[in-house]
Amino acid sequence: MENGPSNSEQSLSREEAAAKAAILAACDRLAESGITFVAVHFDGSGDGGVNEDIKCYATEDYAYEETEVQDANFWNLQEHFETLVPYGYEDGCGGFGYVILNVKTRKITVERNDRFEDYTTSTYEV
Repeated sequence: MENGPSNSEQSLSREEAAAKAAILAACDRLAESGITFVAVHFDGSGDGGVNEDIKCYATEDYAYEETEVQDANFWNLQEHFETLVPYGYEDGCGGFGYVILNVKTRKITVERNDRFEDYTTSTYEV
């Protein structure tokens, strides 16, 4: 049996596929600069939706806001990373997460977490 694209690859829109290709094409330049991970954090609390600027890291394991490479000039990838941020993450209580590129393995991971509010209401007469 021949290995085909995974379900997630089949479901990419044309824009997402182009963004993925552009990000992966930058891996050699990123590696030459000593960068091992590139990430964008997104947060949709309060129905606002905010994407942070891309951050580059030089570490064996990705850890948000640790070992960030200062003065890494890869701002041109920002739009491509934002294209991969999940649609609707700012709805409801708001979702949050990361789009992470592992430069060494050339793998892009989208990690999304949704907030959930649980409350009970009651009515009664006094």
